[in-house]
Amino acid sequence: MTRLQDVLADKDRIWGGWVVGPTIIGPEEFAAAGYDYVGFDVQHGYLGDAEVALLLRRLEHVPIGTVVRLPSADPAPIGRVLDAGADAVVIAMVETAEQAASAVAATRYAPAGVRSFGPLRTTLGRDIAALEAAASVYVMIETARAVDAMDEICAVPGLTGIYVGPADLAISMGHRVTDAFTHPDVRTAMAEIHAVATGAGLVTGIHAGTGSIGKDVAQIGFRMITLASESQALRRGAVAHLDEAAGR
Repeated sequence: MTRLQDVLADKDRIWGGWVVGPTIIGPEEFAAAGYDYVGFDVQHGYLGDAEVALLLRRLEHVPIGTVVRLPSADPAPIGRVLDAGADAVVIAMVETAEQAASAVAATRYAPAGVRSFGPLRTTLGRDIAALEAAASVYVMIETARAVDAMDEICAVPGLTGIYVGPADLAISMGHRVTDAFTHPDVRTAMAEIHAVATGAGLVTGIHAGTGSIGKDVAQIGFRMITLASESQALRRGAVAHLDEAAGR
């Protein structure tokens, strides 16, 4: 099992940090703060899979799970980050069962999938079954169309979990990004996503963005909750230090 799988097996709920730019100390600081996992953003962040590979290597002996968000189910980048040691991939903008199945196939070797063999770490070993078992795959539900297809998506074999993108979900439903966690329609959709996924035996994750929102969505039942990026954490800490120094 990977560190992410271990902590999910051990805890009802886990908390994550997020990395959107090249940073050496950010992931280790999340680990030191007690976070359970750190996500690397290759979709919206300023990171490529080569930079992610270096960050993953640095975390090889740091007690924190690792996930990488990718913009599509393209098997080549998915294979590269798994070969570099990522515990899980999160695939953005999945709207159909076929897209979810493609994401799973990218994490499996033939004949079950299309992943090409080539682990970059000797510590990963050469056992095909073990490498496949170590690769968790989450798909992002972040459109109204995806919500409508939840039953079919959650029935895809090999899927580990569902990860909600609140901002895009709110936009697709005709609401403002700022209404993502407050509008009744969006909250109802989130609750429905969680219920369907949990009923299918899948892990439910969500991008919260703040600790207070994280507490809120934890009450809905989400198990894997991303609280803040390294830039958000830096800004909050910097403001607190400045306010303290200035007596504000």
